[in-house]
Amino acid sequence: MLLVITAPVFAQELKWTRNGEGIWREEDGAIVAYQANDNQRMIKVPAAALTPEGRNTPLDISNFSFTPDEKQLLVFTNTRRVWRYHTRGDYWIYDTGTGRLRQLGKSLPESSLMFTKISPDGTKAAYVSGHNLYVEDLASGKTEQLTKDGSRRLINGTFDWAYEEEFSCRDGFRWSPDGKNIAYWQIDAGKIRDFLMIDNTDSVYSYTIPVEYPKAGESPSACKVGVVNLQSKKTTWMQVPGDPQQHYIPRMEWLPGKNELIIQQLNRKQNTSRLMRCQADGKVQTIYTEKDEAWIDVKSRWDNDDITGWDWVQDGKAFIWVSEKDGWRHLYSISADGKKEQLLTPGNYDVINISLIDEKNKVIYIHASPENATQQYLYRVPLSGGPAEKVTPADQPGTHKYDISPNGRFATHVFENHAMPPVSERISLPDHKSLTGKNFGADAARTAAKQSPVSFFQVTTEDGVTMDGWIAKPANFDSTKKYPVVFYVYGEPAGCTVEDGFGAGRNFLYAGDMSGDGYIYISLDNRGTPAPKGRTWRKSIYRKIGRLNARDQAMAAKEILKWPYVDKDRIAVWGWSGGGSMTLNLLFQYPEIYKAGIAIAAVASQLTYDNIYQERYMGLPQENREDFTDGSPITYASRLQGKLLYIHGTGDDNVHYQNAELLVNELIRHRKIFQFMPYPNRTHSISEGEGTFEHLSTLYTHFLRENCPPGGR
Repeated sequence: MLLVITAPVFAQELKWTRNGEGIWREEDGAIVAYQANDNQRMIKVPAAALTPEGRNTPLDISNFSFTPDEKQLLVFTNTRRVWRYHTRGDYWIYDTGTGRLRQLGKSLPESSLMFTKISPDGTKAAYVSGHNLYVEDLASGKTEQLTKDGSRRLINGTFDWAYEEEFSCRDGFRWSPDGKNIAYWQIDAGKIRDFLMIDNTDSVYSYTIPVEYPKAGESPSACKVGVVNLQSKKTTWMQVPGDPQQHYIPRMEWLPGKNELIIQQLNRKQNTSRLMRCQADGKVQTIYTEKDEAWIDVKSRWDNDDITGWDWVQDGKAFIWVSEKDGWRHLYSISADGKKEQLLTPGNYDVINISLIDEKNKVIYIHASPENATQQYLYRVPLSGGPAEKVTPADQPGTHKYDISPNGRFATHVFENHAMPPVSERISLPDHKSLTGKNFGADAARTAAKQSPVSFFQVTTEDGVTMDGWIAKPANFDSTKKYPVVFYVYGEPAGCTVEDGFGAGRNFLYAGDMSGDGYIYISLDNRGTPAPKGRTWRKSIYRKIGRLNARDQAMAAKEILKWPYVDKDRIAVWGWSGGGSMTLNLLFQYPEIYKAGIAIAAVASQLTYDNIYQERYMGLPQENREDFTDGSPITYASRLQGKLLYIHGTGDDNVHYQNAELLVNELIRHRKIFQFMPYPNRTHSISEGEGTFEHLSTLYTHFLRENCPPGGR
């Protein structure tokens, strides 16, 4: 369950050159390099070279990568969407030495290849097509099928819906360092029931669309890891202990320079993590175990949705590990055998994520914000452990993101805050000197002097909980008048809404100018959101989604209603996905506060959502079903007093439309009057089809103006 409602092409990360001195980019069908120090441009592969024989235009490049020696270019094109991202398509390879361009997997169906990777020696390509793994010799073009049992239910080399959505697992195979073997995941969804979505509009006769979808309380897909030898074509399965249908394996990588794997296994509750080393013959040894009373986050939860990779140091003799075991998200150095462990980032602050482990200069660059949980800055800590040193200049308050070159000498730096749109520059490190002549400190000062209508504040509830929030006040605000308040909510562990970035205080769904129309717009982050405020803040929500987070929001609103310029009779709330669930809970549980609500794509019953997400934060329904019931909006539908607009796409494969009908039935049973808008065949983003967004925006705005009238009184 994600906060951002989009369906992008699989995102292109910044691509540094091998030596770290430049950045690769695609421009008009060509691949060019820009030098980091002076921005000098060099064409590496001209567009003409990427124009297939018989065509007049170059390949439409969705993504690309070079082999480590930068002699071969892999191009991803003609993509298709799989669940949330475009991860299926065609791959072409270009040899910079011979100038040869050719398509890989040409005998396979169009746009069917996934996650193509070149072998370490540059002689072969491996890819997934039709749930099976293939290898292709680059010299001869000969293709061999390595697995032959793949199907919609038995998935080799990639993952099912739940693994992708909740662990960000997509690419499901890895080349061995010597290029003689490939390790891969196999997901067995044979025992997972299909959830049937129905399409009523694309044919005279309706038809169903099956999605293997394990609901909360149902056992997940069985998972195992195998190593296939390219010569024998035989797979050796790793003898991982435990019932494969009661455990997850979200991470798997090769040890540097060895024919050996390391994996992370989670139990079904996701509160016990075991790291295991796996030998080529399948024997497995547990080297490191960690437990948490709530849950343990995997790498993708704190590393920009990226589950891949393993942070090895000392030539594979140790690795950097992230843990909250001491109450904060910290970095540890752990020996490859798991016997030695050292805390590297002591102090009462969270590491937001790792930007670069720079072994040559013996430092680790991290993003953190010890003083303000709504912001983000660059720090560095000694690789041997010690205090964090701030690298970002002090005169640039807000949110900073850095992508650092592999050699640690340069970085791209993006800076924004609530009043300042994102600006970017190239810098040198560790001095943070701009290489593009920018002065972001001066820019920030000029922007601050303009007095943005958006500001940040804190509110402390009667329960003693202090929450961060932002507020956008009406244009020509008059403190002697009373204004309506619209709360924007999310409030679950998947995301924050109160971040000091450009867009805070802006409502993308409102057709018009909220400030000009006379609304106060507010958002608050309750306990349980993933703010860098320590483990207790984040995990206090365990088994309490729908109760603790709703109470935090309501009690904060109760304090805000005491402000003299707030009209307590015009209080509205809205949210999408988990925010839709929060909207319903607030409207139903606290009708004395919230008078109108717009809930979009909400989970009405927690028992309808997928098991990985819901069980991670709520436990197992078999053990504590009452917590799921007590946190579900449908339980409180009989208490509706205010005005409700409920919106859902009937083709939502994330939060099923089933939730809408369950909720509607319950509201009808209690004779509650409400407004309801289903969008036929639209997914969780409700973005498909001509005019959809405009209609949604108009509907949203009309309802808000009618049921929470704007303007000071």
